[in-house]
Amino acid sequence: MSESLRNDGRVWVPKKKEDCGKKPGEIAEEDRDYYLERKYPSFGNLSPRDIASRAAKEVCDEGRGVGPGGRGVYLDFADAINRLGESAIRERYGNLFEMYARITNENPYKVPMRIYPAVHYTMGGLWVDYNLMSTIPGLHVIGEANFSDHGANRLGASALMQGLADGYFVLPYTVGNYLASAKLAKVTADHPEFKAAVDKVQAMTDKLLSIKGTRTVDSIHRELGNIMWEKCGMARNEKGLKEALELIPKLRDEFWNNVNVPGSGAELNQSLEKAGRVADFLDFAELMVTDALHREESCGGHFREEHQEEGEAKRDDEKFAYAAAWEYAGEGKAPILNKEPLVFDNVHLSTRSYK
Repeated sequence: MSESLRNDGRVWVPKKKEDCGKKPGEIAEEDRDYYLERKYPSFGNLSPRDIASRAAKEVCDEGRGVGPGGRGVYLDFADAINRLGESAIRERYGNLFEMYARITNENPYKVPMRIYPAVHYTMGGLWVDYNLMSTIPGLHVIGEANFSDHGANRLGASALMQGLADGYFVLPYTVGNYLASAKLAKVTADHPEFKAAVDKVQAMTDKLLSIKGTRTVDSIHRELGNIMWEKCGMARNEKGLKEALELIPKLRDEFWNNVNVPGSGAELNQSLEKAGRVADFLDFAELMVTDALHREESCGGHFREEHQEEGEAKRDDEKFAYAAAWEYAGEGKAPILNKEPLVFDNVHLSTRSYK
């Protein structure tokens, strides 16, 4: 929501930590830090979302965040309302202001909104061929879930385009052709790979229901989320990534030895369903950290704190102009890195700057 609102809203936090508990109207103009305008004078509040998000987390990590838990920054429309009038702002953003008011019970026309970065998407996804089919025959993957254009776009700007293009223009032809030519009758319970997959899921279900530990699935999920947010989020560094690679296997052991999933094998329940997803998340999180540690540069969604110059991303196109396709090598084995080069015929790669 805040992406569109930053057209006219100004982002700020108190300059002093002791002012964070005050109401925004009690903080004098000279005591406000319009940090995007200060750090990026050419673009200010219109800085791209990865830059704006990192900057918001930075000021909150410094202890200057606002709202419950100190995880928020102000998005202030006072100047825009004074300049354009409330009716103009209402015409532009009325539906978003109404949503915010219903959620927070605060009037954004009178007091600044409070915003904070949220997990949006991760670059990449499952490998697919030009028909959008994965390595599993018959399993087609569309939109942000596949690595195709979105995963190869290092600025992360093509997610919506890809979802629409895949759905409207690609899948109707590729899936239709596959259904017409594939002998799907063979993909039945007596197919060796199919039966192996069913047996694996059943074994995992039986294991989860037999543990009877003391931790809930949600507690494991929250702990994993916090590790990823702090160690492999919008900005990462070698020390934090290596710490994550130590913490995640320990958390996985805790999951498989001490999680409590109520229910029986005869029933499908939400806790069991969530436990299966969290089991996958643990493996996926470890792969994400491995990939982030391997990529020694800052570009797009990959921002390594060691690779920056005065806060600006320092990319390495000579070494990392490729989409990393990680291949599953089997249970307990390290994944295999496959590199698919990014080729740009009409666009010259260059380092961006918003100073």
